[in-house]
Formats: sequence, structure tokens, C-alpha cells
Amino acid sequence: MEEVPAVDPHAHRSGALLDHLSRRMRLRAETVLAPFGLRPRHLVALTVLRATPGTTQQALAGTLMMDGTNVVGLLNELEADRLIERRRSPEDRRRHIVELTARGAATLAEAESALAGAEDDVLAALGPEQRETLFQLLQLAVGGPECAEVVAGNACAGDACAGDEPEAAAAPGRVAAEPCVEALVDAHLRQDA
Repeated sequence: MEEVPAVDPHAHRSGALLDHLSRRMRLRAETVLAPFGLRPRHLVALTVLRATPGTTQQALAGTLMMDGTNVVGLLNELEADRLIERRRSPEDRRRHIVELTARGAATLAEAESALAGAEDDVLAALGPEQRETLFQLLQLAVGGPECAEVVAGNACAGDACAGDEPEAAAAPGRVAAEPCVEALVDAHLRQDA
């Protein structure tokens, strides 16, 4: 049996702290989203729909990495609250186009404002420069500087987000800088499970 190398007990490890901070952020986020009737998966879907107006239901399922049946259930919830609307595609009547409604866009903006306040509460011990440093370090850990636009909700304006993957940017119904979106979607969906 191989001997396991000893870990330096004095070395700083971030995993437990990141997990604790994530739990605090998630609990605070759930609290501020509740009055809007939103859960993290709703927020992710609305954010993706804002970034890719006129996407098909099938493309949304792919972006969200969800089974089509589960996406239908998610969209039913959002449609019941009049946050999105589905209509038949004029090119292919078998497909549905999904778009944010004006109410959906307004609710998303209000929810994002509430979430910003929640983040301010959780990170209150950090000054503006420290928060920027934390953001930059987390951005690098997640996938690099090109994720900044996606994380900031600007997915994606031009080549800044497309990186060196033109096929990802050109895929129909998909958001450019897909690894960034997938990392964010995966994180939100895991916490919403």
C-alpha cells in the first residue's frame, strides 16, 4: 500500500471557507427571492432567456443542461406567473420559442437588485477593493477573465465573450462563453436541487 503524502496542517485551504460562504450566500439569496416566487433555477432560466431572446425550448433545455420534461415544468411555472411566454416557431410549428415578458424582465431586474443587496450583506466585512479582488480570483478559478461578462449578466456582447471558440458562439440558441454559463447554471441548479 502506498503511503499517502502528509498535508501541511498550516497551509491555508479554501474549500471549507468557500463552502461556508456559499451556504450563507445561498440562504440569504433564497430569502430575498422568496417574495418574488423565484427559486435559483427560475432565476437562471430568466437570465439565460434575457441573454438569448427568442431561444427555442429545446435550446434552452440544452443550455440549462436539463431534460426536456423538466424544462417544460420549469417553463410552466414561469408562464403561470406571466414571466415568460411561449409561442410556436414560424419556421417550424413543432418548436416553441420562449421569451421573457415585460413583467419577467422587470421581475428579473428587481430580483437581481435584491440579490445584490443580499451579497452586500454577506460580504459586508470586505471593502470595495477587497470585493473586486475576491471577484477576480473567483472568476479565474471558475474559468478565466472571459467569464466576467457572463457572471455580470452581459452574456455576451461580441467577441469579448466568444473567446477562441467560434463554434460555441455560433451554435443556434446557445450563449457564447458556454463554459462560463454552464458553470453558473450547474452551480445554481445544484443549490436548487
